[in-house]
Amino acid sequence: MTSELGDEPTPVLGGDALPLREATKAWFGISLQTFGGPAGQISVMQRTLVDEKRWIGQQRFLHALSYCTLLPGPEAQQLSIYVGWLLNGVRGGLVAGVLFVLPGFVALLGLTAVYLAAGDSTLVAALFAGLAPAVLAIVAQAVVRVGGRSLTHPALVTLAVAAFVGLTVFAVPFPLVVAAAGAIGWALGRWAPQTMRRPGDHTRTVDGPPPLVPDDALRHARPSRSYACKVLVIGVVAWAVPVGLVVAATGTGTVFTDGVRLWTVSSLVSFGGAYALLSYISHQAVVVYGWLAPGEMVRGLALAETTPGPLIMVTQFVAGIAGYRHPPAGMDPWVGFLVGSVLCTVLIFVPSFTLVFLGAPFVERLRGNQSLSAALTGITAAVVGVIANLAVVFALATLFGDVEVVVWGPVHLPVPQLGTFKPLSLGVALVAAALLFRLRWTVLRTLGVCALLGLAAGLLGVATT
Repeated sequence: MTSELGDEPTPVLGGDALPLREATKAWFGISLQTFGGPAGQISVMQRTLVDEKRWIGQQRFLHALSYCTLLPGPEAQQLSIYVGWLLNGVRGGLVAGVLFVLPGFVALLGLTAVYLAAGDSTLVAALFAGLAPAVLAIVAQAVVRVGGRSLTHPALVTLAVAAFVGLTVFAVPFPLVVAAAGAIGWALGRWAPQTMRRPGDHTRTVDGPPPLVPDDALRHARPSRSYACKVLVIGVVAWAVPVGLVVAATGTGTVFTDGVRLWTVSSLVSFGGAYALLSYISHQAVVVYGWLAPGEMVRGLALAETTPGPLIMVTQFVAGIAGYRHPPAGMDPWVGFLVGSVLCTVLIFVPSFTLVFLGAPFVERLRGNQSLSAALTGITAAVVGVIANLAVVFALATLFGDVEVVVWGPVHLPVPQLGTFKPLSLGVALVAAALLFRLRWTVLRTLGVCALLGLAAGLLGVATT
């Protein structure tokens, strides 16, 4: 076929780019390494899909990431859906997206059950005291890799730094940062196009064959009104069926119907990831509904940060505890725990699948649009600053027990309390950095060693909190 925006023939991807079974194995392997929030998760996909397997080109990967960043919800999980769709169509997107969440769901379900049954999670905390610092090294690797390949001009570096400073120092809302980056990218593409020039052969510098899905190939699925309506209807049904079943079984005015409102709203306004939603969810769960004690939200976040999967799965922790402590009349608390956890997970992630499948064919056809490409390039640069901001937030939470926000006019600067410094966390983080950067160990192997270090420290009585 010929490109709609030019005269050059454009390769078309028809059917599966590789066997679905092979892709499923790869997605399962990735799902076991998705620690560290979006930064670490994007790093794992970058390494596996772009660098090692060469299934997708670098610029194609960054283009998909830019689109997913615009959506509410966990961008790393949405990126897996998009890439799965590119490789194997809708089936591939479903497999990639479900597997991205499944190990974290199971792990968090078990840990929350232990927390409820035992009243504390001292042994679990010791185990994850080794994992959390290791994630810092994974996040640093993501910043270096994504930044090195997307910041191809000083103007883009400046944009990334500005995004980082805006988020970290001035607490600028995430949607405003993304909107400003897109507008600046569009303006640079219009009046200074040399700053937006993609490094044409940059992705080929990676050792290995050309990518299976080239940067200039189009998915065979064409955008249309009927396709969009079909996706929307399926998405609404996927949301409505579990809600209807729960309401029919337990009635209205229960903890589950309250949860339906909270999780649906959260999934649709979660721009900027889980951290942007924490204050809202915490206020609703602690103050409005009284499901959790104030300190329990922090414990839930700690478990979500140190289990695989998106950090937004902290909502599963909240929903499980809410269902256990406030089950409908006649329902066993453990049944309430399970129903709350499953219902919350479905409501949080169904919109992500719907939005990616809805927009992907349109975004694919617009990749040749220079104005859109420039805007997305600006957003991609800002994403580097966003990842760096998340790295700082995560590092402060991991290396210090207490962090205060100093407010001075427009400045909102997080400042750690030096007396709460955690030497063990720093030591494990340095070990992880050496294993990843110097010895080039895999993420999973590194996490295993660091988990054992944390467990040993807990058994020896070394402070892990």
